[in-house]
Amino acid sequence: MNKILLVFCLVLFSFSVSAQQFSQYNTGTLFDSFENPSQRSFIPDSSRQYAFNFLIPNFDINTYLTGNMQTGIKTRLFSTNALYNTNDLKIGQGKYNHFNANANAYSIMFKFFSSLNGDVEMGFSAQTKVESRGYFSDESLALLNGATNFPNSIYSNVFNDNYQYQAYHQISFSYRERINSKIALGFKISGLLGIQYQQININRSQIAFDNQKDNAVLALQGRYYDSYIPGLTTAHDYLPTFRNPGAAISLGGSYKTDDHITIQANIKDLGFIHWSKRSSVYNFDNTEVLNGLSTLHREDTIYNRTHQLLRNNGIMQSFTTPIDGRAELSATKSYWLDDESQFKYSPTLIASKELFYAGFAGALVNHFQYHNYTVSLTASYDDMKFFNLGTQFMIKSPNAEFFIGTDRLTNTARLGLSALHNDTQITHNGNYTGGDIYLGFSLKFGHVIEHPMNASSIPMGEKGFLGRLFGRLFKTNK
Repeated sequence: MNKILLVFCLVLFSFSVSAQQFSQYNTGTLFDSFENPSQRSFIPDSSRQYAFNFLIPNFDINTYLTGNMQTGIKTRLFSTNALYNTNDLKIGQGKYNHFNANANAYSIMFKFFSSLNGDVEMGFSAQTKVESRGYFSDESLALLNGATNFPNSIYSNVFNDNYQYQAYHQISFSYRERINSKIALGFKISGLLGIQYQQININRSQIAFDNQKDNAVLALQGRYYDSYIPGLTTAHDYLPTFRNPGAAISLGGSYKTDDHITIQANIKDLGFIHWSKRSSVYNFDNTEVLNGLSTLHREDTIYNRTHQLLRNNGIMQSFTTPIDGRAELSATKSYWLDDESQFKYSPTLIASKELFYAGFAGALVNHFQYHNYTVSLTASYDDMKFFNLGTQFMIKSPNAEFFIGTDRLTNTARLGLSALHNDTQITHNGNYTGGDIYLGFSLKFGHVIEHPMNASSIPMGEKGFLGRLFGRLFKTNK
């Protein structure tokens, strides 16, 4: 498969971002405690002292692609003849297709309970994130199918696309403490190791077709950011290095009201990456000839010529980019549905806003628990006017947990059927094509955390430094 198709595969299947995932809120899993710093993961008198994922990745992947391009991409990737279906594309009408792809994969999660007096938890984690977003015109896909979709000879500003891709490793220290019976605070401090960054902004474009010569002259003007990778990109370049350093912080707090409503607020991944001074910034303004538009090799030709055009008039310099931080606010309350306290219902209302982009989403998560089994139903709505339904299945005891789910059930199923060559789903052009899936696992080991009356292994300890600071500020220390 040529390189430009690999880009589209990345759009549909790449591991987003800074991934957005709602169903894990208030589950008390190890994954939840690292994503929401004030959330606890240990239960005194039930849990053991240490929690670890044993190097089994806990991940969340979500992606979408909107617009008339959906059928064309799916037919090229999934249909048996592997040809573009361009019937839905509107040429010369200014139609654009938005995409977003995010992923968050924890390779290491380790946390331990350090103090009963203060309910202190500390942990370390290593994760990899991918964030990608942008928009492409209908004409950008139509060109890959040759000149047949372009009835005119000259078109202006039909390729004014925008694309951004950022991948990095994140190594973190997490701290959580219960200040008193109502308040818990937490934070996660992270060092970032950038893997790759690309950003393309096309401000002006023009193309002139010559059907007799089977070619076209393409002109583009804009700016292209490209991080430094020595030589050709290989798997080795995805290993952690200090070439592109960065830092981030997450802050969280929760408050339980007298009505037993828990209000939780988070600032997640407020940070930046400083890309190497050997990176490049290209202020391109040039033309290239695209030959052989009716041949089977036109995709490679278009990609190579366009890539050469973008890498024009460049200088080596460093630059700094933010990561996809978010502000979130949630409220939850639990209800027992029977007298024997076997069935519990816990609804959670969540609002999430991206800090550096326009994205906003709201969700209602409904957890239904019976003993160690939990089924969750999630309804969400975002600024792209997407309404999604999701579901999660979780097995969770005080010392073991496993969960799997999706926050976009219908679209994930349709994408899966498309990948299985279902023609009905391949040609389906809904609000968007995309999907979401997440999975996690962890175990706890060590001595059981015990209260003073029967404590045999875990000392009481002292309040954590957040509790001592809170006491001094509000004069609650005795």
